[in-house]
Amino acid sequence: MKILLTGGAGFIGSSVIRQALRAGDIEIVNVDKLTYAGNLDSLASIDANPNYTFEQVDICNGPAIAQVFAQHKPTAVMHLAAESHVDRSIDNPTDFIQTNIVGTYTLLEQSRVYWQSLAQEAKEAFRFHHISTDEVYGDLEHAGVFFTETTSYAPSSPYSASKASSDHLVRAWQRTYGLPTLITNCSNNYGPFHFPEKLIPNVILNALAGKPLPIYGDGSQIRDWLYVEDHAKALLRVIRSGKTGATYNIGGHNEQQNLDVVKTICALLEELAPNKPAGVSYYKDLITFVSDRPGHDRRYAIDASKIEKELGWQPEETFKSGIRKTVTWYLANQDWCNRVLSGEYRLQRLGEIS
Repeated sequence: MKILLTGGAGFIGSSVIRQALRAGDIEIVNVDKLTYAGNLDSLASIDANPNYTFEQVDICNGPAIAQVFAQHKPTAVMHLAAESHVDRSIDNPTDFIQTNIVGTYTLLEQSRVYWQSLAQEAKEAFRFHHISTDEVYGDLEHAGVFFTETTSYAPSSPYSASKASSDHLVRAWQRTYGLPTLITNCSNNYGPFHFPEKLIPNVILNALAGKPLPIYGDGSQIRDWLYVEDHAKALLRVIRSGKTGATYNIGGHNEQQNLDVVKTICALLEELAPNKPAGVSYYKDLITFVSDRPGHDRRYAIDASKIEKELGWQPEETFKSGIRKTVTWYLANQDWCNRVLSGEYRLQRLGEIS
């Protein structure tokens, strides 16, 4: 299998690439524009792998994407490239509309043209796997209710609205043109190599620096947390064995309030990093409540029974085990963190310094 994977320098994409190449029977063509969230440092361990190729290309650039298809002749597409931070989408929706909607449309069209050119056997084997989010479903008001693959869409932010739009485009290209597509909607990911603007890495690094740990509102928002390595395993299971035209929800069975997540991290740091910054008695003392963001959903929770029953996937990590692995990784990889925080990682572009 040769997979054209978009957004492979990002958090989830890099995890999928590392796992795919360990499998030994997959080639990866990583197509990434290298925006601020694209970090080639996250792929240093596999950069010399003969089954790995990197192409610095914007998915909105149709002719460049067509050239990638013509040159590499993939047997599948995994589409992870997306603008993904809700706060950024509220401040500047334009990039989200362009990348998540126009970019997905462009990739679908180039995939369709390429797919239609294939011989029948290759055409039947081809798959377009679109990776999306549970945020397209909106807010869950009642405990004990979960998102399923048939839950109506009700996005709350420019980010989730743009991802909902991209999901609809994928389904339309399958229905209208017959393009063999798959869609997965995942819950909140966490783990190694996560960009520091997101909650968990932000809290870890702020705490180590003795900075405030900002929490929106009262911190009672509930999320289902999915360890990124578990998610990557699920995505590879879907691209290998998923049913064409199907949607699969991927969740971690780990609902946690945001405030409890932050308190758990603080407790782990007390154990694993007892030498605190000057003036800090307890990490939890750094917790600071700030005004809630507009349209903030209160609860997300996924029913992942379909992928469990049909494809045999289940998450391996509990939140307790996964968050310990995550905190331990950040403590052991300060060089990676420092290059991100300083912006030095952005100098690593094709043809620039390594």
